[in-house]
Formats: sequence, C-alpha cells, structure tokens
Amino acid sequence: MRSLLFVPGDSPRKFAKAMGTNADALVLDLEDSVAASEKVGARVTVADMLQADRAGKILIVRVNAFDTGITLDDLAAVMPYAPDAVMLPKCRGGADVELLGHYLSAFEAANRIERGQTGIVAVATETGESVLGLSTYKPDPRLRGLLWGGEDLIASINATRNRDGEVYSGPFLLARNLCLMAASQAGVGAIDTVCTNLGDLDYVAAEARAARRDGFSAKAVIHPNHVDPVNAAFQPTEEEIAWARKVVQAFDANPDQGVVNIDGKMIDKPHERAARKILAMVK
Repeated sequence: MRSLLFVPGDSPRKFAKAMGTNADALVLDLEDSVAASEKVGARVTVADMLQADRAGKILIVRVNAFDTGITLDDLAAVMPYAPDAVMLPKCRGGADVELLGHYLSAFEAANRIERGQTGIVAVATETGESVLGLSTYKPDPRLRGLLWGGEDLIASINATRNRDGEVYSGPFLLARNLCLMAASQAGVGAIDTVCTNLGDLDYVAAEARAARRDGFSAKAVIHPNHVDPVNAAFQPTEEEIAWARKVVQAFDANPDQGVVNIDGKMIDKPHERAARKILAMVK
C-alpha cells in the first residue's frame, strides 16, 4: 500500500472518480470532510460505497473520533458491509487501538464477519495528547499503520502554522519523527501526511520521495492528481531492485553466513532485511 486517497463520505461522484485512479486504498471519510448536519446521510452513502465493486482497492472508513460520542453510530452503519479497515482519528495511543478492536470484534460477530478481519489505521499525531501517547503503541493483529497528520495539531498546541517555508517547524517534525519510531515499534507501516500543495505535482513527488527516504511506507492523498506521483515515489527504482536482488541471491547462496561480500562491500543481515523489503514492494 503506497497511496491512501481520501474521499468525502457524502460524495458518490468523488467516489466514482477515486475508483478510477491508481490509489491503492480509498479512505471513505465520515469525519472532517462531512458537515455535522450531513453525518447521518453520509453513513448511508458510505455503506453504498462499500457495496460497490472494489476492483482490488482497499476500502478504509474514517470514523469520527471517540470524543465526539458518535463513533459507535458510524461503526453500526458501515460494519455490516465489511470495510477492509477503520481509520481512527485523534487516536491517543495503544489503549484506543485496543478499545476499537473490542468494538470491531463485537460488530464482526453481529454481522457474521470473520473475527479479526477488519484492520485499524490510527491517526496518531493530531493532538498533543496523541503525540505523548506514541510510545504506547505495540504490535496488534488489527493494526495496519500509523498516520501522522500536522493540520489538527496546529490548533491543539496553539501554533499559528506548521511550516517555516517548505520545511515543517520543530514541533511538527518531532511529531512526524516520533510517529515513524512508534510505527517501527509496533511493527507496522508509517504513513506520511497529505500534501496540501494541490497544484504543484513536482512538489508532491519530492515530498513523497523524502517520506520514503526517511522510512515511511505510504502517503495519504487528498487530490486524485497526487496519486500517481506518490505511487511512483514509493516504487523502488531499478537500481534499488537490482541491488536488492544481488543481496538476496548472495545470502540465499550462503545461508550460514552473517556477512557476504558484494562488489567489494561487506553486506550484513540488516542489509538483507532491507533488500527483502524492497523486493516485497515491487509491483
């Protein structure tokens, strides 16, 4: 999974357009993109989206946060149609993942869905409390990834903006980096936040490449035109693939060796693990 394209939960037209993109996953949004007065209707619309031909796409539903009091209403409306995962905004840490997991187990049982089938994607940095809770994430069979977001965090910490020019300022870089470490600790992918520069696709591509360089495995997207640059950025280059194949072949040929020599360079087990991850990404 390289790209997660957000789709307003009250827009069948935008859903149809999103289905025509190369996005690996669609996030059917019941939270920020839907006005409070439209929440009930959006649940019905998202239920319809989940019943459409998924054409190989991962369908994730972003419900409203626990502090809104309507999370269970969202789940009751969409779980009968078996979303691939539920995205929890303003997730405060591992305890919220565990709690959501209990809710999902109950809805799965009620709807005769295989227990544990529904994944969880946590939006992990939208509040100061969430950032401080990043160390509490741990491996969980439902957890699919941690998404860092820098927009809601602006208001939470009383900042005026989150960037100095094109670079995230200190508090937001801290949140980004800690999310990356927390995802590693939990054994899941870290997902980079959306690019808000809608018109400059070169900028989008550069931001995505920087995210992959730093260890993120995917990027959230808010405009269909961003999907292809993001996918390309998270696809290994031919040079990387060639290197990875050499490393894997060398260790396969020498299974008892902890270190091998490739082109005059000493390559050890961490390199082998990195190489196998690269080859797993090849489509």
